[in-house]
Amino acid sequence: MIVYPNAKINIGLNIVERRNDGYHNISTLFYPVKELKDILEITIDDSLQEPITFTQTGIQIDCAPENNLCIKAYNLINNIQPLPTMRMHLHKLIPTGAGLGGGSADGAFALKAINELAGNLIDTKQLMNLALELGSDCPFFIQNTPCIGRGRGEILEPFELSLNGYYILLINPGIHINTGKAYAQSTPKPWETNIETLLKTDIANWPSNVKNDFERAVFSQHPTISSIKKWMYEQGATYAAMSGSGSTVYGIFKKIPVIDNRMSNYFYKVVLL
Repeated sequence: MIVYPNAKINIGLNIVERRNDGYHNISTLFYPVKELKDILEITIDDSLQEPITFTQTGIQIDCAPENNLCIKAYNLINNIQPLPTMRMHLHKLIPTGAGLGGGSADGAFALKAINELAGNLIDTKQLMNLALELGSDCPFFIQNTPCIGRGRGEILEPFELSLNGYYILLINPGIHINTGKAYAQSTPKPWETNIETLLKTDIANWPSNVKNDFERAVFSQHPTISSIKKWMYEQGATYAAMSGSGSTVYGIFKKIPVIDNRMSNYFYKVVLL
């Protein structure tokens, strides 16, 4: 079975409060970007000596095997119901540590694919609970449609938002942002107006009202990321923001954007929604 874990962007991100368990409550819109995706192949292979064999190409993942979300996904289901031995190969195309949810998508899509290969042992509600064990934004990728995320990001409510006809430009400068440190440097505070109300206004109003609370701390330490957002608006973006805790910045354009020499050395992707 071959599946295509896709990226996401956050449109608006309010860090509401710190929690007693060390996590933070947030309010954000998760929006899938299905044109930027990894390739994950999972097959049953009875000849294997180990329960799961994992190989990887493309952008290298810098983590120990026990922290690999695809392997964790297999183990989570295997702990509930013994699984056949499986072989996984991931071709990584989504930048890592970039605020695009690539690792979370891989884990969530692995959960869904493994469950299907095993005969749909687990229902969607259980899959969502298992996905949360993988990571805070993994449950979103089980649904993979625009959703308002609250709590750690796992409390999801579908939200109707169509950006059809707009272009999205994603630029990642290759700067790894530690999400934990970004949270530690933030100042949690609920917005006066809820995110649903803000997103229902015309997109032309978003630059003034729809913010990402991570930007202040991240931009102060990494001016390059701030300069990319500024460049987006210079190129005519209707709206631009950092996704998640960065370092990817995206711009929403009415016309296809032109990449000049200042940005051409970075990873970039233009998609028509």
